[in-house]
Amino acid sequence: MKEIWLQKWDERYKQDEFAYGINPNNYLKSQLEKLPLGEILFAAEGEGRNAVFAASQGWKVSAFDISIEGKRKAMLLADANQVEIDYQIGFLPELGYADESFDAIALIYAHFPADIKSAYHHLLSRNLRKGGHVIFEAFSKNHLNYLAKNKDVGGPTDPAMLFSIEEIKDDFADFEILELTEEEVQLNEGLYHNGIGSVIRLLGRKR
Repeated sequence: MKEIWLQKWDERYKQDEFAYGINPNNYLKSQLEKLPLGEILFAAEGEGRNAVFAASQGWKVSAFDISIEGKRKAMLLADANQVEIDYQIGFLPELGYADESFDAIALIYAHFPADIKSAYHHLLSRNLRKGGHVIFEAFSKNHLNYLAKNKDVGGPTDPAMLFSIEEIKDDFADFEILELTEEEVQLNEGLYHNGIGSVIRLLGRKR
C-alpha cells in the first residue's frame, strides 16, 4: 500500500506544472494572518505552496511529505521566493519531531490513508505546544456528491479518507474549537482543485 501511495504522488508532482498551483490556500492564508509568528509544521505539504507562503510572512517553517518529487518542487519554489523551509521526506512516526515543538500545525488537504489518519492527527497534536493552533481544511464526506458532478474539483474517492465534523471533534478533543464548519467552497488551485466542493474547516487551540 505504501508503495502505491508513494508512486501516485511522485507521478503527480513529477510534471513541470505545479499540481495545486503556487499560491497559498485561501483558508490557511486568512488564518495565518491572525496568529503571532512562530514555528509551524506543514503536514503532507506536497509542492510547498503553503509552506513557502508562511516562510515569506516570517514564520519558521518545517514540512514533511512522502514524495521526493514534492520536495524537489517545494525547494524550487522556496528558492524562487528567497525563503528557507526545513522539508523532510518520510512517514510521520519516523521523522522525530519533538513533542510541543511547534506553535502551529497546518493540515491543508492532508488526506492520509484511512487506517492512519486519526493516529497522525494525534501525533501532530503532541508536536504542538500548549496554546498553539491547528489550521485544517480538507474535503468532507459530502464532497463525493460534488465530485460526481465535476471530477475536476478533485479529492479522494474513498469515503473513509474524507472527514466529518464529528470525526474532527474526536481527533482534536484536547483543543478549544475556535472555528469548525462544513462549507461549500469554490476552488481554483492548480490542475487538480477546480470547481465547487464541500470542505471541513477547523481552527483550534491546544489546551
